[in-house]
Amino acid sequence: MANTKAAIKALRSSTKKNEVNSARKNRIRSFVRKVDDAIKASDATKAREAFKALEPEIMRGVTKKIIKLNTAARKLTRLSAAIRKISQKAA
Repeated sequence: MANTKAAIKALRSSTKKNEVNSARKNRIRSFVRKVDDAIKASDATKAREAFKALEPEIMRGVTKKIIKLNTAARKLTRLSAAIRKISQKAA
């Protein structure tokens, strides 16, 4: 347990930040899941719409330091490649 006033305050603020950050991570995960579900269903239009909603959400996670920039770029690239792939199959 924290001994000093500063340590107690730091514990309180880190707990709050932890709650907010985990909520943001869950939100990003659910957006990614929507895109994945649309890709698995081979629905290119729904996947594109979900991807457009996902992109700013992931970048917001980057600015809030929830995920790293390279991780976000990698996720977006892989998802867009998968969407492109199902779009080409449909065409």
